[in-house]
Amino acid sequence: MSTFDLEVFAQTSNHYELRLSADGQPPRVRSLDRAAVDELITLVRRDYSTDATAHKVYGATRLAELGTRLADFLDGDERWLTPMLAHPAGAVLRITAEQRLRHLPWELLAREGAFLTVAGRAPLLPVRAVGTHVALTGPVVPGNRPLRVLFMAASPEGVEPVLNFEAEEAAILAATRRTGTDLVVEESGTLEGLRFLSRDYGPGHFDVLHLSGHATTAGGQPVFLLEDEFGASTRATADQLAEAMQGHWPRLVFVSGCLTADAPEGGVFPSMSESLVAAGAPAVLGWALPVGDVSATDFAAALYQALADGGSLDRAIVEARRHLFHDKKSSYWHLLRVYADRSPLAPMVTPLHTKGRKRLQVRAADQQFLDPQTQLSRVASRAEFVGRRRVIQRCLRVLRQPADTPGAAQGLLLAGMGGLGKSSLASRLLERMPTHQRAVWYGRVDAIKFRELIDKIRFDDVDHRTEAAKLLDNEQLPLPVRLRYLLDVDGPLGDTPCLFVFDDFETGNLDTRDDGSRVLAPAMAEILPALLAAIRDTGSQSRVVITSRYRFPTPAGTTLTVEALETLTSVEQTKKIANLTNLRPESTINPTIRTRAIEAAAGNPRLLDWLNRIVGDATLDVDGLLAAIEGEADRFRRETVLADNLLDSQPLELRRMLARINVVELPIPAATVHALHQHPDAARHLQRAVELGLLEEGIDPEKHEPRYFVSNVLHPLVRPLLTDDDYTEACAAAARSLYQLWVPDSTAADGH
Repeated sequence: MSTFDLEVFAQTSNHYELRLSADGQPPRVRSLDRAAVDELITLVRRDYSTDATAHKVYGATRLAELGTRLADFLDGDERWLTPMLAHPAGAVLRITAEQRLRHLPWELLAREGAFLTVAGRAPLLPVRAVGTHVALTGPVVPGNRPLRVLFMAASPEGVEPVLNFEAEEAAILAATRRTGTDLVVEESGTLEGLRFLSRDYGPGHFDVLHLSGHATTAGGQPVFLLEDEFGASTRATADQLAEAMQGHWPRLVFVSGCLTADAPEGGVFPSMSESLVAAGAPAVLGWALPVGDVSATDFAAALYQALADGGSLDRAIVEARRHLFHDKKSSYWHLLRVYADRSPLAPMVTPLHTKGRKRLQVRAADQQFLDPQTQLSRVASRAEFVGRRRVIQRCLRVLRQPADTPGAAQGLLLAGMGGLGKSSLASRLLERMPTHQRAVWYGRVDAIKFRELIDKIRFDDVDHRTEAAKLLDNEQLPLPVRLRYLLDVDGPLGDTPCLFVFDDFETGNLDTRDDGSRVLAPAMAEILPALLAAIRDTGSQSRVVITSRYRFPTPAGTTLTVEALETLTSVEQTKKIANLTNLRPESTINPTIRTRAIEAAAGNPRLLDWLNRIVGDATLDVDGLLAAIEGEADRFRRETVLADNLLDSQPLELRRMLARINVVELPIPAATVHALHQHPDAARHLQRAVELGLLEEGIDPEKHEPRYFVSNVLHPLVRPLLTDDDYTEACAAAARSLYQLWVPDSTAADGH
């Protein structure tokens, strides 16, 4: 695309001067009365702001009128637009102007009712120029490889609206599936996490930094809302983001979130996007006003598809905007703004079939969680996975913690009742650690199965693979010794950190004691302690990940951190349902049936998936559908939650404890559990219920203390254990306890 430069500045107190130049030619100059400029700015402020309505309506006449006024302002009697629109490939219009003028919606430029930025021929791309510097000083050569994107979403607690960043990530991967995209996700949403990844991958590695979140203004300075280590909101300035990136900006930064390109006070203060360019980023994309999740995701998918195909940055932005306007009929098409320095908007990577082009190396983790019989994935794909953000953050801290730091764990146990997504979470963690090789076993593992490690890991060279095979086959050496040699810094896996995943661990790897508790089965009692000890003794970066319905004693001398899964929160469930064709709100399924199915699933992701399929069965009538829903939910409880009559085998008082806790429809602290279950063995009952997966044990995001919840899936099975009087008494006890814990200074307040 050809490039034109437009400069607008105050020549005197009453007149502005406009200059238009192209390709080093002498600029064309004209003057404009200040009153005309002020009138245009006033008009835009009235009709194009957060409170206005025209920008929220696709095809609004008022937008075309605004676009025509902007075009007349630019065109003038000299018809400046004519040479720009004469280039069939389109033109880039770099705008240098005072903040009030730079903040005008140039994306609306229109002639004869047609918007020039989405035109089928000779489209126009407005770029708000920032400074005169050029970040890309050397030759701009596209990488002969797949596109590399660093993706970080910030989703602080208490910040609304909650973004569906999972869908954004999945859409990018789906759109670039043909060419492949090396998408590295920074999961913490913190400055520190961004700093670590920038340092670990080094300068020039990433083509794009994609930040998903919200921007605001604090003290006249734009800030991006990030997270602290506990998920609370914290503000980051453009300079702080630049410091985290250590000045090594990628070619493009996309700040995908509401108001990230908004210049407050009508342009008095710069936007976050402009501030990032001023801090050194070559080009930044942002949204001028609040934008819908779906449209932001659609734009990102189209943008990265074009970039991954080898398209230039300017053409990719034009194509993505056209996609929103023509294909999606989105009212947000004009809100995307481009800020840039003088660096070229050139291609980032070569087309797919360029000779010598590198291939994508990392295989999708869900393809390693296969059913042994069907060879189909048993876990949620990246497109289907939602939520678990705080859990993922805690798990990654465990898996990435250096071995020589106090309390470092050699492994991670993901525990919880069936269907909560333990295996899907393990798959997600593997995706988040692309620097580690993966070895996944499903179900029972003995010495023979464990030797399959040789085929599961990609070794640095053939010699290392041969050496590893000899070590594992050498039964003259004890297994702990063999594994220490394997993971030693000079061993075959010394430079290859691995994640050893034991999925569905309760199947064949645990034995049941007389009291119902679980211990390692003989074969696993040899393997797991040896593997954990080898990681500990060698200081290896490798880690063990286990998914299990039941907990078990950690092998002596080793550390296994337990992360318990809870039922999906209401926000997570909403995101999950949005991905389910038959249960989402816009589904054509009878609303009553949808509601019954969602209630029956009780926040269990696997059961939601199953019921989504059932309600789409066209062969069933309404009564048959309702019966199928209830029958499937009951089968789930019996087969998945209560395998081996687990609930019935527990002491009556433990079961009554579950029934009492179940009167509260929110996770509750331990103090409230004890208030509900005033029994001499309450602590033991609580521990046993958690160990057996009958009681969910999560972490309170604010107090960082354990909290407990009986899934509604169990409700029909434990409710009969309480009389109506017992139920009323339990509700009262819970209310008293939670009031004391959750209502601050209630006694003091009564004294005023």
